[in-house]
Amino acid sequence: MERATIFVRGEVQGVGFRWWARARALELGLTGHARNMDDGRVEIVAQGAGDEIDALVVLLEEDPSTRARPGRAGGVVVQWSPARAGMESFVEK
Repeated sequence: MERATIFVRGEVQGVGFRWWARARALELGLTGHARNMDDGRVEIVAQGAGDEIDALVVLLEEDPSTRARPGRAGGVVVQWSPARAGMESFVEK
């Protein structure tokens, strides 16, 4: 079990990006959240199998999107950390 905090910049607020990220994370069996940040980025905290988190990052980065991702991701930064207890679902904040 691993945890990643993923910061996505670009055209990612007000376009359905968090909803899309939540749907992909749930399909991959991940828990966590997606939230808008004050600086225009979206923060995604994803916890689960490392391979599944990697798959989510690929979907976030790909251009053009093969999964109808809304908006445009101009850059993705991933920070890995130890998994934490208590995450049971994936939500939009």
